[in-house]
Amino acid sequence: MRAVVTRVKSASVTIAGETVGKIGKGFLILLGVAPDDTPVQCKKLAEKALGLRIFCDENDKMNLDLHTVGGQVLVVSQFTLFADCKKGKRPSFIGAADPELAIPLYEMFLDECRARGFAPEHGQFGADMLVASENDGPVTILLDTDELM
Repeated sequence: MRAVVTRVKSASVTIAGETVGKIGKGFLILLGVAPDDTPVQCKKLAEKALGLRIFCDENDKMNLDLHTVGGQVLVVSQFTLFADCKKGKRPSFIGAADPELAIPLYEMFLDECRARGFAPEHGQFGADMLVASENDGPVTILLDTDELM
């Protein structure tokens, strides 16, 4: 699994002109699932992402986590995180999981957020979404379970 975690002042996701998820200060998490990903990886990724200490303390040092700052979470499915651009100019998405696997792991990630005290706002898997964010810093972290396990 892969996640792009962006520290934001605000973020939202809109589907067909309707805002379906919106947060203030917190994390916008773009989440991608690969064909061989497992629930163990999902849990580990949620633990790592939600525990990142990337908010500044009183000394302007990135030392505070999401809980400490009272932050929120917006999760958006993003199969394009597994784009393969090695050949040509048109990416291949063969490295992304089929919906039969990806949807349950995406929903498990949302459940892991809830279990850790964050009621996640979220998009809709597979929908055409408009994602807006006011990036803070900017601070953007790439997490990949292949490197966490």
